[in-house]
Order: sequence, then C-alpha cells, then structure tokens
Amino acid sequence: MSALVIIPARYASTRFPGKPLAPLKGIPVIEHVYKNSLRSKLAEDVLVATDSETIFEKVLSFGGKAVMTSPHHPSGTDRISEALGLLERDYDIIVNVQGDEPLIKPEMIDAVISVLHDSRASIGTLIKKIERPEEIFDPNVVKVVCDEEGFALYFSRAPIPYYRDEWKDARAETAVLRSKQLLSGMICFKHIGIYSYRKDVLVKLTSLAPTRMELAEKLEQLRALGNGYKIKVQETSFETLGVDTPEDLERIEKCLNASL
Repeated sequence: MSALVIIPARYASTRFPGKPLAPLKGIPVIEHVYKNSLRSKLAEDVLVATDSETIFEKVLSFGGKAVMTSPHHPSGTDRISEALGLLERDYDIIVNVQGDEPLIKPEMIDAVISVLHDSRASIGTLIKKIERPEEIFDPNVVKVVCDEEGFALYFSRAPIPYYRDEWKDARAETAVLRSKQLLSGMICFKHIGIYSYRKDVLVKLTSLAPTRMELAEKLEQLRALGNGYKIKVQETSFETLGVDTPEDLERIEKCLNASL
C-alpha cells in the first residue's frame, strides 16, 4: 500500500500565531516536523498543506514540498482533504501529522501505516499507557478504551475506564493526585494524535456533519466512530509534545537537548 504524509499547517492560532515558523534550536518548527516525517520507512513522500504563503515559501526554502489551501477550513483533516485534490498521483493511505509536533518520530508514522494492514480498519492511530496519575483527570489529555482486538470503542476527555472501587471513597481527582501508586494494577491509555486514513475514508469523513458526541467532547475522531468506521490503535512508547504557546518551545528544546 502506498502512503503519503500530509502535514496541515495554518498560520493563525489564538494562543500562538505563526507557530509553524517559530525557531526551535534555530530551525522552524515545521522543518523539524517535515524532516522527521521524511525518515519514515513506509511513507513514500511528505507534503505540507498550508493557508500561508509565508509557510509555503519557508517549506520550499528548505527543500520541502507544499501546497496552498483555503484559510477557511475548520480542521486540519479538512485541509488535508483539499490537498488530496491537488496531488499529481494517488495514494492508498494518508497520514495526518500535526504541524506543531516537532518531536514526531518516524517509527510512529510507520506504526500507524502498519495498523492499516488489517483490512477491517478504516483509520489507524496510536495510544500510550498513562504513567503520570495527574493525566487521568486532565481534560487536555484524551483517553481511549479499546476492545480485545485493538479497535477503539470510545475517546474521551474524562477518565475512562473509571475504576469505581478504587476511587469510590474520595473524590477521584484527589485520590489520584495523592497517591503515585494508584496506577499500580490499573491500565489507562491516552491518545497520541497521529492518524492514518484510507484515502476514500478521509474524503468521506470530511463530507459528514459532526456527530453529537463529537460536539460534546470536541474530538473529531468521534465522528468516525459515530458513523461506523473502525479505528485500530497501536500502543507506542514514544511521547510527543505539541507547540501551543511560546513557553512550549523551551520545554521541547530541553527534550531535544536531552536526546543528543
């Protein structure tokens, strides 16, 4: 199966306008994402889809490939869908790598592509076991529960599964934060936001209206589940950190320095 990585990168951001161009160890964030994606063994090529001429020109300047898309897309998935219509060739699998995740690993891209070797899966994504108790009740950390074959049943900002007996005697948040041993014997997974799509599935999803659960949780992947598409997950040991604020750059630079 042929696979293409598309990196949606918009200029506008409420908390950090122009963040794909922000320097990280002297290199723009988008260049880190692009070059890490190029190291994938299973993806045949990498493309940036942007609404910014400045980002477009920057990608070309470091030898990357880019296309211009509308500034009015509500999500990166919609931006990718438009980019598909601008391609000169067809691909079986499209991988969505966020343009603000400079720590993305090529192994993560290969993993989500490999997930779609299962013909039952329409979409692939990654999960990681939660090791820090405070993440369980953090609504910015999306949790996921799966069936016995590795297909996602639900994604939520709430703690799932909820360990009723362990957390029944006190407010769960307090119990979790009080005991660093509370995760012993419990298994909770968080979602790592990289996706692989069969091309026809991606195009169809962007034509569908948001579902009730998607609107409630503000999680786009619930549109797929709500419309009967199967999302297969793969566990990873890798962590990612996105750039949402200027302060995140310092945290990520520390991670890059530690890996040297």
